[in-house]
Amino acid sequence: MSAVALVQGQLDAYNAQDVDALCSFYADDVIVSDLNATPNLHGLKAYHERHVGLFAQFPQNQAQLVSRIVIGNTVIDHERVLRNPEAVPFEVAAIYTIVGDKIARVDFVKA
Repeated sequence: MSAVALVQGQLDAYNAQDVDALCSFYADDVIVSDLNATPNLHGLKAYHERHVGLFAQFPQNQAQLVSRIVIGNTVIDHERVLRNPEAVPFEVAAIYTIVGDKIARVDFVKA
């Protein structure tokens, strides 16, 4: 699967709030961090638990792709996230690092 297909697949699963499908795109030892910060999540189990909680708290949560840059095994998505229809959206840059056929790391820049 290409880097773009992996990232798009996980975005589709995220928007469907299908945690098991979402996790299928990530490496067992996935790392999540804010850009240039200490990682705040390590491992697929922790990733799964975070998203179960997120989707329970925000059952209408959606991320809209604004733009995408692909450079080799790195995909950078500019996303607009809306927690619910009445909420003010916020924007993130999600920098996905692909290793083999899985997403191994995600670094976020949040506005």
